[in-house]
This record gives sequence, structure tokens and C-alpha cells, in this order.
Amino acid sequence: MSVNKVILLGNVGKEPDVRHPAQGQTVATFSLATSDRAYTNAAGATVPERTEWHNIVAWGKQAETIEKYVHKGTKLYIEGKLRTRTWEDKNAIKRYVTEIYIDTFELLGSRPANVGEPAPAAAEQLP
Repeated sequence: MSVNKVILLGNVGKEPDVRHPAQGQTVATFSLATSDRAYTNAAGATVPERTEWHNIVAWGKQAETIEKYVHKGTKLYIEGKLRTRTWEDKNAIKRYVTEIYIDTFELLGSRPANVGEPAPAAAEQLP
């Protein structure tokens, strides 16, 4: 038996790159940042905050949802699996990239105001 499961809670680092291939499913890719907080250990030494960047990939309906609702700074909860791809670049050097393929995700935090929607009117002040 084996398990390949990743759970992440973090912030989107850049606008998702969404592609609609002529034949095939929509695919969305973006980076997600997770951070370990800074702390002071028992010896009094300060350990700085550490941010880890993850490459995220979503397919099909999930990619379409990401295209509509996920933007830079969006807080996401993601469950998925690790996948590593290899390829050769133009100089014949073998390259690797590890990505998280989304199984499920949830948008977290407050919903941003719709673009183009008028701002609520200020309350009238009585004399």
C-alpha cells in the first residue's frame, strides 16, 4: 500500500495561467506560498519566517473555477498529489519540476468585491 497526498493552506503567488487547448481539458497552473512563522527557540536564537513555493496544476472544471475566482493573494486550501515531470531543455540538459495536481480545493477568506460594481453609498448625515 502507498499514499501520495498533499494538503496545503496558503496564498496564491501570481495570477493563474489558464490554457484552453483546441482538443483537451482546460488546465490552470499557478504558484502557492506556504510559510512557517518566525520564532525564538529555547536558546534565545531567532529563527526567521520561511516561505515555501509550490507549483499547482488543476484540470477541467476545477481549472475553469480557478480562472473565474482565484487571483493573486487568494487564500486556498488544497488537497492533491505530488507529480514530478522531466524534460530536456534546448541545451539537452535534463530538467525536473515537482507539481501538486489538485484533487479538491476550497477558497478561503472574504470574497472580493466585484469589479465594476458601484461602491455602497455613504450614510447621509443629519443636520
